[in-house]
Formats: sequence, C-alpha cells, structure tokens
Amino acid sequence: MDENEEKRYTHSMSVEKVREFLRPFGRDNDIIEFPSSSATVAQAAADLNTEEGRIAKSMSFMTASGPIVIVLAGDARIDNRKFKDLFHEKARMIGAEDVERLTGHPVGGVCPFALPDDVKLYLDISLRRFDAFYPAAGSTNSAIKMTAEDLERIAQPEDWIDVARVPE
Repeated sequence: MDENEEKRYTHSMSVEKVREFLRPFGRDNDIIEFPSSSATVAQAAADLNTEEGRIAKSMSFMTASGPIVIVLAGDARIDNRKFKDLFHEKARMIGAEDVERLTGHPVGGVCPFALPDDVKLYLDISLRRFDAFYPAAGSTNSAIKMTAEDLERIAQPEDWIDVARVPE
C-alpha cells in the first residue's frame, strides 16, 4: 500500500468510526461525502452551497491537562485573550503531524464525534448564530448537518464556551 492509499484507507476508517458513533442516534446515514476534499471552510461551504459561517470547524489544541477540540463557526477565529482567560494558558494548536494520533481523525476531518476518551470537547457559542451548521464527519471530504441541540446531545461536550471572535 503506497502512502496515498494508506491515507485514503485511514480516512475511510475514521468516517466509519463516526458512522458507528452516530448509529445509536439514528444519524449514521446522514453523513454527506464529497468526491473531492472539503478540508477547508471555503471548500466545504462551496460543496454544500452555504455560507462559510455554517461550516463548523473543529480546532485541536494541546493544554496542560491534555488535548482538546473546540468546534466553532467557520467564519470565527480563536480569540487568544479569551482562550487564555478560560484555560489559563496560551492557545497551542496541535501540530499537523500529531492531529490524527491524538484526535483519531485526519487534519481537515477532525470532528466532534468518536473522539478518544482523553480528548475534551468544547462547543463555541459562535455556532449558536445558526439554526443549522455542518461539522466534518471524520474525513477531509465529509460533513453532516446538525443543529446546536443535536450536536450537544450527540457529541456531549464538556461545555459551551466563548473563545471566538466573529466578523462584524
């Protein structure tokens, strides 16, 4: 198996892991898969014919207590001051080479589902501006439509937090 085949296999395994995670909620067949990468907010928004804010991006950080994933609106940015005030440390993104090992999902496919037990999940209030949005579903070419209530019920985050800046 060459490197590209291995990546495709690993990415499809991540989607299958998410599908299994969603099955008890009756959402396993709601995953949308695209023929090409939707790993960036702009690509995903174009593929879904929606505004970038509705793409729920999952960002991975390393904290003193371990890895965390924060899901925020696609048009929002992490506010370093808010992050430091909440977590009492500087925001340090997990390096691309460690993302899959720590989150169980590839870069561009990190999502709020089927995370390892030691990864804490937080949802940013920037998502609440939308009636529905699209987090990734475990690969660089997948997404699933969710409401804030669905995401909270299914993903069971630690909490809703306010660490993002949204455009005016």
